Amino acid sequence: MCNFNKLDEETKAFLHTFLTKAAQALGGANFLLALIEALRATKPHALTSSKCEVKSPNATLSWNKIIFNDKLMVIEEILLAHKTQERVSFNILDQQSPKKKKRVLNMIKTLSPIKFNATPKDTKEGEGFEFEIFEKVDFENNYAKLNPAFIALCFCSVEFTKKALKHEV
Repeated sequence: MCNFNKLDEETKAFLHTFLTKAAQALGGANFLLALIEALRATKPHALTSSKCEVKSPNATLSWNKIIFNDKLMVIEEILLAHKTQERVSFNILDQQSPKKKKRVLNMIKTLSPIKFNATPKDTKEGEGFEFEIFEKVDFENNYAKLNPAFIALCFCSVEFTKKALKHEV
């Protein structure tokens, strides 16, 4: 998933559009890249922070609920299992083992209400932007999809984001 060259054109176009708008909303591509670098620099993983925020010199990413390490590990397992996929539209509820499916289902129920809010330090730079962990969750049809923007911002490298920003649609 985090190999930009292997993504299909639809996903590349979506990520380019989202990340370009996100960069403009924070005051520029450098502000967005600095925020992603701040996410990567925080150890252990920034999403498990009890403060529910990560700050860079020019922006802040905050979320409304603590993400515990066990839920983060489930997401990382899913991403690792689908590492070679060209599309990010895979159904994360499509699990072989009933035990794994139950873990994924519990993770979805726990993390669905979480909303991320990125804001620039100076409101003159931009209005900021919001995103969620899941793009679509449909328990009736046994379908759930991770938001590609969430994956790109929280799990992929800065180089991935640079390629997405430079991509021509």
